[in-house]
Amino acid sequence: MNPFKQFNGQNSSSKHVILNNLEPTPEEEWQRMYKFVNLEQTDIDAMLETVEPLFKRGHELVVGNYDYLLQNHDTAIILGWERGADEKHLSERRRFMTVWLARTLGLDFSDDFARYLFRAGQIHAGHGPRQIHVPDIYITGAISLVNATFARFLSEEMPSEAIVPTALAGWNKMLSMHLHMMIQGYYIARALDYGDFSVNVSLFGKMRNITGHKTFQVHLPIGASIETLLQKFFNYFPHARQDVFDINWLGGERLDTTGTPWFTTERIYQIKPMWRVLLNGRNIDYIGGLSISVSPNDHVSIFPPGR
Repeated sequence: MNPFKQFNGQNSSSKHVILNNLEPTPEEEWQRMYKFVNLEQTDIDAMLETVEPLFKRGHELVVGNYDYLLQNHDTAIILGWERGADEKHLSERRRFMTVWLARTLGLDFSDDFARYLFRAGQIHAGHGPRQIHVPDIYITGAISLVNATFARFLSEEMPSEAIVPTALAGWNKMLSMHLHMMIQGYYIARALDYGDFSVNVSLFGKMRNITGHKTFQVHLPIGASIETLLQKFFNYFPHARQDVFDINWLGGERLDTTGTPWFTTERIYQIKPMWRVLLNGRNIDYIGGLSISVSPNDHVSIFPPGR
């Protein structure tokens, strides 16, 4: 028996909406990546020894980064700088990078920084105020250039210092974490824009404060269900999940490649009481739940309790 069947809307008498297969939140992915790259105290101690020389040349790094983007034909076109940089736009980007650099050199490993980097990835996907899409190759390239610049600065500022190789290994691990978070945000934003048609989602009450939107568009392929729409929506706004869902865990046995059973858990998100998802004004609990198809010109509304 499918353990989700009684909840996933195939039983129209159910009053429970449960989502699974959501992407990890930025906080979860940040902590997972931190463990994976194995940043040890020796790495951090070495990095701390190099903060001052890197900070001293921070302005040079920021200015040099955008000079490089301006001189590179492809990135100049992407940024709309074929005939030279727009000073206001350039100033905005320099400020953004300066904030990022300050938090990086401050060895910020907070969950808040994870969310900041995730949002930066979304902005690079064309979801910022200027709606400029910077392809992922240049996100990867930019992090690589920072890594290379760190190495050059330290070779010039701390020549022959034994601590430098260990410090550079640590900075590489940290910048890999940054890249991973930005790419996660980037691809989730790109997924939101992929599809054959768009569906308008209206948000009410506290959902407007949580997301910063009254209405929002989600693109879907022909034949997609409302489950797909909600997955895209709550992947894009992972911080909204804690208000909308109760988080539960489903355990079960699976077989590995040798046929040996092993225990796994899967996170499931059950919508809290009194939250409602409406399709064309009708509560999805009563018209097929998550399995119901969404069509062009349909309209989805999300209501918090009390509305």
